Amino acid sequence: MRRRAAGDGTMVALAAPSREMVDEIHALALKTGAADGRAPGVRIPNFYGAYFRDLDGDKLCIFKMG
Repeated sequence: MRRRAAGDGTMVALAAPSREMVDEIHALALKTGAADGRAPGVRIPNFYGAYFRDLDGDKLCIFKMG
């Protein structure tokens, strides 16, 4: 894996059906080797999200609006 800096590259964001699903996906990603980008939580009103980097260093966000 090449070294990455915070904020570089493209981020893929995937909508989840619930906040609980955001929590579950983030926990599963970390359990299977992903690097924590930011724990689940409210970022702006009506946006609940979690961030991580997969084993290739790609940035992902799982979120629930509302």
